[in-house]
Amino acid sequence: MATRRTFLLTAAAASVTGAAASAQTREGRGGGAEPQKLPPAIEALKNRRAEAQPITQAERDARIERARALMREQKISAITIAGGTTLEYFTGIRWGNSERLFAFVLPASGSAFYVCPAFEEDRVRERMKQDSRIYTWQEDDDPYAKVVIGLREAGAATGKLGIEEKMPFVFANSIAKAAPGLEVTSGTGITAGCRSIKSAAELKLMQLANDITLQVYEAAWKSLQPGMNNRQFAQLISTGFQRAGFQGEASCQVDAAAALPHGSQQPQTIKEGSLVLIDDGCLVEGYQSDISRTFVLGKPADKMKRVFDIVQHAQTAARETAKPGVACEMVDAAARKVITDGGFGPGYEHFTHRVGHGIGMEMHEWPYLVKGNKLPLAANMTFSDEPGIYITGEFGVRLEDDMYITQDGARWFTPQSPSLETPFAR
Repeated sequence: MATRRTFLLTAAAASVTGAAASAQTREGRGGGAEPQKLPPAIEALKNRRAEAQPITQAERDARIERARALMREQKISAITIAGGTTLEYFTGIRWGNSERLFAFVLPASGSAFYVCPAFEEDRVRERMKQDSRIYTWQEDDDPYAKVVIGLREAGAATGKLGIEEKMPFVFANSIAKAAPGLEVTSGTGITAGCRSIKSAAELKLMQLANDITLQVYEAAWKSLQPGMNNRQFAQLISTGFQRAGFQGEASCQVDAAAALPHGSQQPQTIKEGSLVLIDDGCLVEGYQSDISRTFVLGKPADKMKRVFDIVQHAQTAARETAKPGVACEMVDAAARKVITDGGFGPGYEHFTHRVGHGIGMEMHEWPYLVKGNKLPLAANMTFSDEPGIYITGEFGVRLEDDMYITQDGARWFTPQSPSLETPFAR
């Protein structure tokens, strides 16, 4: 599961692997590796994969019709999507990007089609959930000309062509050059317009992802011992996700490193009195969770407790502000006011990032809870709510839970953290 923190973990991959090996095996007298028992709380985690219900084809068909309705409203003739989560959202196909063009094109009316390398056609058909035309190209062909042919045959050769925001520039630019009769424009209004409003099935998958994340976090917290380093603790969490049946991870930052919102690559030892910040989640049938917990091993300092209380109140203020019709920026403002009033302002002085982001198939997706975003909230949007206070050279506290918007306001997927001493609600 690629996340914004993966780059931090990659550099330490060898050390993490070593920690995993030492945590789960020991050298026997004969030099062979013998299994080592996992901590009881991790051992007790059960596989929950059977609880995850995949998105149905009927729902994907409804998504396509929703996209077409938005295209007609916004006077866009077609949208073009390369590999990534938006492709999976509409088609169910999981596909990455390379230097070779692979694209899904959805006209406002007419049949959708694919453009792909000829040698990939069988692999595409194997993954397709419904029959569609495929325009193939050989290695010495112009793949962008195939897009133009497909658009012409679909009756969408003029007007506006929306480009999905994650499409590589070389693809978008080359399509624009090959289709001078089309105005190439952003397709975000279509793709985010669909993806930002979650269905009941999506909310159920996100609920499961959040439930599992909190369960694994708590099991790791119960297993924490003085003298562990942050990488060993992160490995406990990864092992917990594996036992639960899903791919997941968490960063772990200790004491002064927790004052860096996305952490440090340096090894950190957890001691009595250490503040620990963990952050990330897992992936359930393509849907993500993103949860942070901050806690102390032993007794926290008074300053730590005061900062925690302010951050907790800021998190509550953000959730209570989030209602249909309220501008995204107002949710950020509500949390930031609590932190500023608590003596850790103004602006981004100690609360150094926005209060939240949309979440779903990607950990960070539209829309964003940040100053300047006047988009009104709507029912069934989903967000992180993650205020923090970061004191350079000392420690940082971030509390993060995911929430969903209802007609009456916002609700948590998971309960808030009660305190630094007991980070998981009973």
